[in-house]
Amino acid sequence: MENGTHLRTCHLCEAMCGVAIEVTDGRISSIKGDENDPLSHGHICPKAVALQDLQEDPDRLKRPIRRTAEGWEEMTWDQAFDYVAENLYRVRDEHGRNAVGAYLGNPNVHNHGAMIATLPFLQALGTQNRFSATSNDQLPHMLASLEMFGHQILFPIPDIDRTDLFMCIGANPMASNGSLMTVPDFRGRIKAMKARGGRLVVIDPRRSETAKLADEFHFVRPGSDALLLMGMVNTLFEENLVNLGHAAAWTRDVDLVRLAALAFTPEAVSAHTGLEPEAIRSLARQLARTPRAALYGRIGTSTQAHGGVATWLIYVLNIITGKLDSTGGVMFSQPAIDMVALGAMSGQKGHFGRRTSRVKGLPEFGGEFPSSTIADEILTPGEGQIRAFVTVAGNPVLSSPNGGRLEEAFGQLDFMVSVDYYLNETTRHADVILPPTAALERSHYDLIFSMFAVRNTVKYSEALFDAGPGARHDWQILLELAHRLQKRRRGGRLPARQELGWRAFKKMGPDPLLDLMLRSGPYGTDVRSLRPLVQPAFDLLVDVLPAKHPLRNLARLSPLDRRWQDLPKGFSLATLKDNPSGMDLGPLRPCMPERLFTRDGRVNLAPRRYLQDLDRLHARLEKPASSELMLIGRRHVRSNNSWMHNSQRLVKGRERCTLMIHPKDASRCGLTDADSAQVTSDAGQIVLPVEITEDLMPGVVSIPHGWGHTRQGTRQAVAEAHAGASINDVIRDDQVDPLSGTSVLNGQSVTIKVWKAERSRKRA
Repeated sequence: MENGTHLRTCHLCEAMCGVAIEVTDGRISSIKGDENDPLSHGHICPKAVALQDLQEDPDRLKRPIRRTAEGWEEMTWDQAFDYVAENLYRVRDEHGRNAVGAYLGNPNVHNHGAMIATLPFLQALGTQNRFSATSNDQLPHMLASLEMFGHQILFPIPDIDRTDLFMCIGANPMASNGSLMTVPDFRGRIKAMKARGGRLVVIDPRRSETAKLADEFHFVRPGSDALLLMGMVNTLFEENLVNLGHAAAWTRDVDLVRLAALAFTPEAVSAHTGLEPEAIRSLARQLARTPRAALYGRIGTSTQAHGGVATWLIYVLNIITGKLDSTGGVMFSQPAIDMVALGAMSGQKGHFGRRTSRVKGLPEFGGEFPSSTIADEILTPGEGQIRAFVTVAGNPVLSSPNGGRLEEAFGQLDFMVSVDYYLNETTRHADVILPPTAALERSHYDLIFSMFAVRNTVKYSEALFDAGPGARHDWQILLELAHRLQKRRRGGRLPARQELGWRAFKKMGPDPLLDLMLRSGPYGTDVRSLRPLVQPAFDLLVDVLPAKHPLRNLARLSPLDRRWQDLPKGFSLATLKDNPSGMDLGPLRPCMPERLFTRDGRVNLAPRRYLQDLDRLHARLEKPASSELMLIGRRHVRSNNSWMHNSQRLVKGRERCTLMIHPKDASRCGLTDADSAQVTSDAGQIVLPVEITEDLMPGVVSIPHGWGHTRQGTRQAVAEAHAGASINDVIRDDQVDPLSGTSVLNGQSVTIKVWKAERSRKRA
């Protein structure tokens, strides 16, 4: 690698921050923000500088390893591929295709190569037992988008750079950099909003980092968000504040929402939510009376007992106050590679409930079952029992509910393989670990997070370092396994045409496909002087094709589509290589109703599955508010789920894996700041230091997500030195939102007491 400054996108969170990496004598000498990046403008969070730690981490695996009675030993790649393909095929052959399970962790969506290779790999596995981080995260948003807009990844994004009121419930973008809202430098954007007279309102069980910037803050009881939101909907109808604006022409079933909200008056929901009735009315009025406003909710409103309904109601409130597809409200991005349109063209708009899981009968979404039932499917005997398992860039022992039960399950498998470059709490159970290259050793393009960005931009980063001849990219690993599995299913040989296709695919890699998608997308090939000849022929073709013809869908992607005539053109991979800081494509633009994928071309405001689930919400309303201690998670800007704790610069300083508890609750439990607490639930128990703070609502305790690096047999030295405790060891896996199948990660009850073997610790 040549000395000098190299420009890339940081992949360590959702923000897509541009970084300028200085290389001296083949090593990273500095990492700074790229001031010319059109989205981040030089901003980076602390995780960006840890790119160097990941690249140079001595614990990172670089060759395949196999577990033996004497310990881990290295294998050649050919040996590893043969061994894995042989064992996966053996289990499938002996017990059926669904005897193999697969889990995809969320780093895959930061990696265009892995995303492109995942589909053929899963097709080669042939199993219906597929899982991912989705059901522990954004599944309610995907379901709402599918039900209301007709496509599972057509997400409304807050137009934060032009809004005058940003109302945030159950989200902490100061720590997350905007989940399902790619927003680098959230603090700077909120400062700019306030400078133009705007306001930030935050509603959360914890006075989070985001809440500390707020002009107005309200505590809310965990799991009661749907009641609060229903109280706001009720207020809007009661006070004649409903105004859909231009969305009224293409939105249906407003009256059904009005009827659904009748019983949920602010007075009726007040005791359950912890907000006074007048505060609930005030929130509704502010949203309705501020022309440029956006209501945003994320993990706190998603991963709870009523996560499906709560997320639907966030969408509803934005729509009935006229904020959908409106400048300063919530809008839809138009990325250079339109994964929404590509998915629709290939028939992948999404689906839900086509089948249910074997043991608990939970619904699939997009072909995946909820991750909370992985252990059930492994431990429960019978036809379809999972006996072999594949993980790709995931650590579900730490990131999924009831990690202890998952460990038990993984320990009973006949065979397990992990595609991962760390020996961690999950991969230590594998028979073989296949380590891919590190992020700086491969090219980078954000296929997914470009769709969530608060401004349309495009950027491609070339590999910074050469991984060497003995390394494999994750797309190479997945395609090689898929190829060998397909050959075994065909008796060892594929037909000549298929064999040539596989070899070409493996040789080509993902970047030529990126180039093709860029050239054929909305900002693609510019026909220039030929437009007077080409455009009429193109328009005629579109007009004569049947409405559902595949070529008509393909035409919607084309740079010749009249919707994209005023967009810049001529984009290709070469264009992006010539502009390594990225290129600005402009602010979010109104695009409705043309962007809808519903059958009737209208927003479905009141999908029946949500109305049917309101019986559960009514039942909650009729019960007294719980007096038990309720557990919530939290995130820190220096962490990224479970895999950034091996960087000394990110874990140093004050201990962050603590039990936050309100002074009143601490006194009731007999806790002081010098104590450690034992947290117990039906799932298990953990011990961690106490942090007494008034930032927690009384009756609520908080533990951060992703810690607990205490299992034996891992190779993450720094992480084990800062192990912490895993919140998922006390999160039950039998609690899910029955509407969506999402894990209930917030609002489960726990008991707290002083840990008898008290220990002192030094506070930084």
